[in-house]
Amino acid sequence: MEQPVLLEMKNVSKEFPGVKALDNVSLTVRPGTVHALMGENGAGKSTLMKCLFGIYRKDSGTIILDGKEVNFKSAKEALENGVAMVHQELNQALTRSVLDNLWLGRYPKVGGLMVNEHAMMQRTREVFSQLEVKVDPKTIMSTMPVSQRQMVEIAKAVSYEAKIIVFDEPTSSLTEVEVEHLFRIIKMLRDKGCGIIYISHKMEEILRISDEVTIMRDGAWVATRPASELTMEEIIRLMVGRELTNRFPPKTNEPGDVILEVQKLSGKYTRLKEASFELRKGEILGIAGLDGSGRTEVLENLFGAMTKGGGTIRLHGKEVQNRTPGEAIRNGFALLTEERRATGIFGVLSIRENTVISSLHDYLKWGVYLDDKKMAKDTDWSIEAMRIKTPGQKTQIRSLSGGNQQKVIIGRWLLTKPEVLLLDEPTRGIDVGAKYEIYQLIINLANEGKGVIMVSSEMPELLGVCDRILVMSGGLLAGEVDAKNTSQEEILTLAAKYV
Repeated sequence: MEQPVLLEMKNVSKEFPGVKALDNVSLTVRPGTVHALMGENGAGKSTLMKCLFGIYRKDSGTIILDGKEVNFKSAKEALENGVAMVHQELNQALTRSVLDNLWLGRYPKVGGLMVNEHAMMQRTREVFSQLEVKVDPKTIMSTMPVSQRQMVEIAKAVSYEAKIIVFDEPTSSLTEVEVEHLFRIIKMLRDKGCGIIYISHKMEEILRISDEVTIMRDGAWVATRPASELTMEEIIRLMVGRELTNRFPPKTNEPGDVILEVQKLSGKYTRLKEASFELRKGEILGIAGLDGSGRTEVLENLFGAMTKGGGTIRLHGKEVQNRTPGEAIRNGFALLTEERRATGIFGVLSIRENTVISSLHDYLKWGVYLDDKKMAKDTDWSIEAMRIKTPGQKTQIRSLSGGNQQKVIIGRWLLTKPEVLLLDEPTRGIDVGAKYEIYQLIINLANEGKGVIMVSSEMPELLGVCDRILVMSGGLLAGEVDAKNTSQEEILTLAAKYV
C-alpha cells in the first residue's frame, strides 16, 4: 500500500537577476519520515525551502500541503499552517531572553490585553522538558553559545506543533554529544508523524537518519533514492557530477621552526582560563574540545576580539599585544569567525566590498581615493581562486549561499597576507566538493610557510587536515596529540578531562 503524501512540491522555479536558482524542482515528503536534501553550495536547497516557507515567492510550480494547495506569503503564515524551519543562520533577538525569542509575535494574552507570562513559562518548560533542553528560559540569548541558541531555535519550531519541520544544517555548530541529542529529538518527531526535511553536507548523518534522499545540482533535481540504497561515493558523484575519491587532499606541508609562542593565555571575561602552546612555520594546528571548552576563546583572545586576562603572545620571538582586531591584523593575524552572518559578512554590501574591507589601506591613491581597478582585480582573483558562485562582484553577499559567503570571507583574509591564520569552523555549512577545495587551500597556505590554527567540531576534519591537535577542556589545555597517531576516542577522553 502506497504511503500517504504530506508535502508535495511540483516543478518549482525561482529566478534572481542573473541566476536561475531553481529549475522545475520537485520534492515529495511523507508523514513519519526524514527526507534529506543534498547538493553543493548554490545547488538551490535553501532557496527551495524558502519558497516553501514564504520567505521567497516562487516564479512557477505548485506546493500541496496535506492535500491542499498552499502559497505562503510570509514565514508567519507558514508557521501558522504547520510548516516550521530551523535556519542555518540563526536570526534571533540577542538582547532578549530565551522566553521572548520563543514567543515573539505570538505572546499568549490574558483578556486579549495583558501578556500571560505564567502561561509562556509553563509552556516553555513543557517543551524544554519534552526535548531534554537544559536552558533557563530567562537567560539572555547573547550570553549563550551558538549550540544552545540552535537548540532554542529547534524548541521554537517544535512549539508550533508543525507537520513539516525543515532543518537547514542543524549540526553545523553542535558537538558530537549535542548531535546525538538532536537525533533523539528528530526520531521523536518522526515517530509522532512529522515530516522532517533535513539539509546537511555531512553524509554520515544523512545515511544514518534519513529514509529518503533528494539530490540537487545547479538548481535542478538530480535524483531521489531510498537512503538504504545509497553510499557516500554515490552521493558525492550525484552531487558534484564527478568522482571524488579522497575526502582530504594529500598532506604536503612540512612544519618548520616555531613562529608563534603562546604562554598562559587567559581571557578576562571568557571561559578561557589558561593555554600555552607553540605554532610552527608551515604547520596546521587543530583545536578540539566540547562546547564551552574555551576553544573559540583561544582564537578570539589571540586576535584581540576579546579582552585578554593574561599571558604573552610572541610572533617570530617578538612580543605582540593584539589589544584590538586592527592591531592583530597589522601584526599579521587573521580570524575567520564561527558565526558567518553575525560577525563575518556585511550583508547589504557587495562581494567586492566584503572582499577588500580588511585591507582598504592597500587600495588608497594619494591617501584619499580608493583604487577601484585594483579592488576589482583583487576581487576577480578571490572569486576565481575560491570558486565563488556569483553573478558578479556587485552582487550583495547576503544573496549567496552560506558556503559561497564563507569563501568570500576566506578570500578577504588572504588579501591581508597573514602570517597566522585563525580559522573557527572554516567548513561550517559547506558542501563536500567545496570542503576539499578549502582543505587544499589551507594546506597550500601551510606550504607557503603560514601558520594555521583551526578550530573544528568535526574530528575527522581535524584528523585529516592537521599536523597536531590541542584539546581544550573546561577552559584549560587538557593535552596535545599527534594527528597521525591518535584516535577520536583519545581526543574525547581529553575533552572530558576538566568537565
